[in-house]
Amino acid sequence: MGRIAPSVQTAPSVRLAELGDANDVAGLLGHLGYPCTRDEAFERIITLQDDPRHYLLLAEIDGHACGLIASHTRYSLTHGTDLTRITALVVAPSCHRQGIGRQLLREVERRARRDGVSRIEVTSNVSRLDAHEFYRRCGYSDGSVKFVKTLGD
Repeated sequence: MGRIAPSVQTAPSVRLAELGDANDVAGLLGHLGYPCTRDEAFERIITLQDDPRHYLLLAEIDGHACGLIASHTRYSLTHGTDLTRITALVVAPSCHRQGIGRQLLREVERRARRDGVSRIEVTSNVSRLDAHEFYRRCGYSDGSVKFVKTLGD
């Protein structure tokens, strides 16, 4: 996909991802560093569609996928209320700096407010310095440090 300059006709739109979007979801996850096949993406979409507390949203310009965001809302014992966690956000490299990431973020925020959520969290790999600056520019502040342990045999 080449760089698409938004205009009145090509302004990005955001919608829920559907099973037919599996190729696009797989490609976008690959851009994020989490490659998967179309079939794996298909299964992931099914899993998220079955849970009303998950959103998988796709951004499109003229019918071409250019970004995605996934979020999950859960109850937080420490905050005593629901919170939404963004679990993936990616914009195709050819579509960077067109406001698509910000639009996806704002749509998750809109849905969270509608669902009565007052806090959103997002984690980002320590090496993704550009992403950290993006989140700060969008009003997010640095928070907790995340620790990870991979379980396996």
